Amino acid sequence: MGITKLTDLIRIDAPSAISHKVIGDYTGKVIALDASILMHQFRAAIPSMQHLSPLTGLFFRTLTFLEHDIKPVFVFEGRPPEQKRALLEKRRQSAGFHSPECPNAVSFQTQDCMNLLKLMGVPFVQAPGDGEAYCAHLLKSGSVDAVASEDMDTLAFGGTVLLRQLNAKKDSDVIEFSLPKILEELKLTQAQFIDLCILLGCDYCEKIVGLGPRRALSLIKQHCTIESVTQNVNKKIHPIPVNWQYQDARNLFLNTLHSGAPELAWKEPDEESLVQFLCGQKHVKEHRIRSRMEKFRQSRQENRKTKEEQKAAGKSKQLRIDKFFRVTRKRQVLFDFFFPFFLL
Repeated sequence: MGITKLTDLIRIDAPSAISHKVIGDYTGKVIALDASILMHQFRAAIPSMQHLSPLTGLFFRTLTFLEHDIKPVFVFEGRPPEQKRALLEKRRQSAGFHSPECPNAVSFQTQDCMNLLKLMGVPFVQAPGDGEAYCAHLLKSGSVDAVASEDMDTLAFGGTVLLRQLNAKKDSDVIEFSLPKILEELKLTQAQFIDLCILLGCDYCEKIVGLGPRRALSLIKQHCTIESVTQNVNKKIHPIPVNWQYQDARNLFLNTLHSGAPELAWKEPDEESLVQFLCGQKHVKEHRIRSRMEKFRQSRQENRKTKEEQKAAGKSKQLRIDKFFRVTRKRQVLFDFFFPFFLL
């Protein structure tokens, strides 16, 4: 779920904190991805193939990242905080892993995904706790340049750059959120922003009933803390939850501690081992893996050849004017029409 309606609030009240980009804009970047969310998405996309969809989805998407010279780091969920376990159990049930016949299906699938990433030469990390929190930790420690996730929790955990819709589609609209710009436009501190996220609704506690995003923002700006908000809000219209654990949620966002940054290394994919694993053990059709690996090799060779030619020529690539000013896809048609006149 993430933070309820936070995206809409940012679009309205902090629009400059959002940038629209494409996957190619992240060439050369190291990006942390919450593997648990990805696996859930792949299972939901192909319910009839829940045993294979995370593996094949992870395989194809990771190759796309590597083709764009993006260095992915996959973060797997560790022991979740007590406050989040009910939500995770609900996700498991929606994915079909609630029957007593397969109580360990998710853990087996996670192990398969880790084995796949090893064969692809891509690093992964087992988070000590919440995956989103550890992704934010990697960003704050300088190990990665951004976090890619569909949940907005990364921002509440202090992650400064969040990417949504970073997928395998070449022309997909990647949405980038900047936490410093959000705080600047909303005129909030990080602590106030965390309290705002709790009022909006998060994964770790209940929320005040009937409190919409604009009202929640207004209350935090006026009263600064949840404690002060609860003293001033109309409790008949907005009843406070009984035994509300907002302080535990706040501590999770504000004080999650992690050890030092892990060592990250990337290697070339081992095609034969991938075929043996995906086709021999998991019964994926071999021609799908072979053809995709062939396309991957050709793409990498072309990219390397282009770089070598540019280096040999000793010429720097002339920048277009759109490299200096952000151009959204909605404005691209107008830009392409007027650009030639800049050259006159």
